Amino acid sequence: MASKFGSFFSECVGELRKVVWPSREDVIASVKVVVISTFVLAILLGLLDAGFTAAFRAIMK
Repeated sequence: MASKFGSFFSECVGELRKVVWPSREDVIASVKVVVISTFVLAILLGLLDAGFTAAFRAIMK
């Protein structure tokens, strides 16, 4: 059992050494895209919600 764990751990370390990690600039650019996309989508959904709320209130009167 202990040898299997040791083997698993050493294989994990070996695989992590093969990973090509993104540069700081790549990470910052990706974060900017995610934040801007989130704000745009939130605004869009808020406008849709307000529109549907107004439409349902107009129908219910």
